Amino acid sequence: MRLDPFTCVLILVVTLASLFPCEGQVAVWFGLLTKLAVALLFFMHGAKLSRQNLLAGLGHWRLHLVVMLSTFVLFPLLGLLLTPFVPHWLSPAIYLGFLYLCALPATVQSAIAFTSLAGGNVSAAVCSASASSILGIFLSPVLVGLMINVQGEGIDTWHSIQSIMVQLMLPFVVGHLSRPLIGRWVDAHRPLIGKLDQSSILLVVYVAFSEAVVQGIWHQVGWYDLASIVLLSCVLLALVLGWNVWISRRLGFNRADEITIVFCGSKKSLANGVPMANVMFPAASVGVMVLPLMIFHQIQLMVCAVLARRYHEGTTQASTQEG
Repeated sequence: MRLDPFTCVLILVVTLASLFPCEGQVAVWFGLLTKLAVALLFFMHGAKLSRQNLLAGLGHWRLHLVVMLSTFVLFPLLGLLLTPFVPHWLSPAIYLGFLYLCALPATVQSAIAFTSLAGGNVSAAVCSASASSILGIFLSPVLVGLMINVQGEGIDTWHSIQSIMVQLMLPFVVGHLSRPLIGRWVDAHRPLIGKLDQSSILLVVYVAFSEAVVQGIWHQVGWYDLASIVLLSCVLLALVLGWNVWISRRLGFNRADEITIVFCGSKKSLANGVPMANVMFPAASVGVMVLPLMIFHQIQLMVCAVLARRYHEGTTQASTQEG
């Protein structure tokens, strides 16, 4: 139970943006650089996606269906159930951030890593997490539009989808089609690609929070709001994890498949969520929109790390007893 190093850097970037926000012409240049960085980020996401690994897990359609329903149905429903708490216990701005969080696809790298550590079905995890990431490019804007319109807030869903298709999906497709040419280089330099991914996210966060600070985010968000985000993130994650364990056993999945469902169906992608927010929402509101996501991201890493170790210990004990 420790802070993820990347989360620590994110906190430093938010602090830097709070103290030294980019403004004026500098902000314009940073905005252009951010668009290029996001395009490169999704180009690399496409180039990293291995069709062989993806196809290897396609046979587990029941598992993938459970994961998709958890990611794109259960999460949004739980988000909408928070409506009665607004605005008495939860500010409208923070609540919209939670709705955005609930609409996002699953994370890919950490879901696969935790599944592998816990002794789960890795090929199915690769397929399920990758499919969630791709579908999220289409589904997340639609879900966000539906949920936010229910709350009486306006969002141009079709415009958001068009922007995401051009700025995110197009580089992703080009990157994947380029894999036969650059795939070996990408696979051999995955640590470098990972640093590039993280740098792109940090740049987007810095620009987003700079604009938010200029617009007075820290006058809108106080310690009570931050505590509310932490509490609701813990409750949301606990409900989803509990449901995924229960439904996995109810439907008769084996232990390896249960592990895959638990870790792929309970996570939300910071790598996709921050760039998508930058495309979908006005610059002044991006900082508030991604704040619940940033906190939920750290909590899910801490909790899933503990769960993965316990699953691993249980699998090891079972193997020892059988031996």
